[in-house]
Amino acid sequence: MSPRSASVNEELRRRSRERLLQAAVELVGEHGYEATTLGDIADRAGSARGLVSYYFPGKRQLVQSAVHRLMHRTLEEALEREPHTEDGRERLARAIDAILGLARDRPVLMRQHMAGLLQAEGFVQCPEQKRLSELLGDTVARYGSQNVGADYPMLRAVLMGAVFAALVPGVPMPVPVLRAELFQRYRLAPELGVPPDDEASGGTCETDLSRFFATGEQASGQSK
Repeated sequence: MSPRSASVNEELRRRSRERLLQAAVELVGEHGYEATTLGDIADRAGSARGLVSYYFPGKRQLVQSAVHRLMHRTLEEALEREPHTEDGRERLARAIDAILGLARDRPVLMRQHMAGLLQAEGFVQCPEQKRLSELLGDTVARYGSQNVGADYPMLRAVLMGAVFAALVPGVPMPVPVLRAELFQRYRLAPELGVPPDDEASGGTCETDLSRFFATGEQASGQSK
């Protein structure tokens, strides 16, 4: 048997990493951060347990990268949905609704993510976080910002604050109220984006996350 080429090995490594990201999102969403072990994640991904440390320094880095992947793919999907638009106000409205939608539909996962950001490691500088930053920065630019370097961090801050407010145990603020406040701040008409009442609420959402993670299986299934 001839040895695999470098490109084949690289593709196998990419798929393995993607499966770990998907497994982390699924398990933390189902059971919470503390109850999920690296062994659990490796088993769900069908990977050797020692392989996890090859890609990620630890569980917190893996989980944060996984949530950032879900966030950037959710945001990407919202921005590019039909009817496609280049209108900056509509795209900002879609971005706000996408992030608030994650807080509404995946409260366990997003609560764990927000808690993780307050740990000593802070933001994990990974490809997933970089892509999320690029998408939000581009959204701010299309909205008409004259100073993206200042306006993007502010958008990130107010979105994080809104997610936090929606998820505080015991005193959560309703997502529609937070949406109205953010839309007023950015002078967006309420009919823009995807209003919360138009989608499922109460933590009920799809469980199949495969389209957000490029493991290769879904792509091959679509080509048949």
